Amino acid sequence: MEKFTRLTGIAAPLMRPNIDTDVIIPIDDCVSVPRAEQGRCAFRAWRYLPDGSDNPDFMLNRVPFRDAVILLAGINFGCGSSREPAVWALRGLGFRAIIAPSFGDIFYNNCFQNGVLPIMLPEETVRAIAAEVEAAPETPLTVDLENRIISNGRGLRIAFSLDDARRSALLAGLDEVGLTLQRDAGIAAWQVRDRVRRPWIYL
Repeated sequence: MEKFTRLTGIAAPLMRPNIDTDVIIPIDDCVSVPRAEQGRCAFRAWRYLPDGSDNPDFMLNRVPFRDAVILLAGINFGCGSSREPAVWALRGLGFRAIIAPSFGDIFYNNCFQNGVLPIMLPEETVRAIAAEVEAAPETPLTVDLENRIISNGRGLRIAFSLDDARRSALLAGLDEVGLTLQRDAGIAAWQVRDRVRRPWIYL
C-alpha cells in the first residue's frame, strides 16, 4: 500500500449529505469492471449524461476540480452497503484524502486499508474549508498527516485528530495484512513451538 505522509493538491467541495456507496459506484460496476478501472465508474450517475458524455453541471467535471486529490464531503459520506470498491473507485479517480463531518463506519475502515485518509471535522469546519476552496479553487490544499494539519497558502490552518495506530499504519503504508506480516518472525517461532506441542495438527 502506498504511504501517506503529506498531500498537496486541488480540493473539490461535494457537500451533499448522505452520499452512499451505491452513488459512489453502482453494484454492477463492482462486479463487471476490473479494480484498476473502477475510477471511471465513480459517481457514474452524476458524472455522465445519458449519451455517455461528461455532465458539465457535475462539480468533478469542472476545472480545476477534475484534477482534485482531496474531497470535501457532507455528513455521513460513504453510508450504505459495505462494498470496498467504493474506496477503490475514489482512489482510481485520484482521491487520497476525504474530509467530512462523518462517514459510514465500514467505508471509513475500508479507507485505511487502501491508502486513503478519511478526516472527520465538525460540519462548520468542513464548510469553512469548502468556502475557502470555492473562493480560490486553484489554491492547493495540504493535508499533513505527520503533523495532523490541513493548510493552504491563504492562511488556513486546521488541526485534526486521528487514532495513533491508524496514523502510523498510513505513514508506513501498511494495511492489516502488512501489519500482521511485521510479526512474521514471532508467528514462525510460535509455529515451531506448536509443532512440538501438537504435531497432529500439522499432519
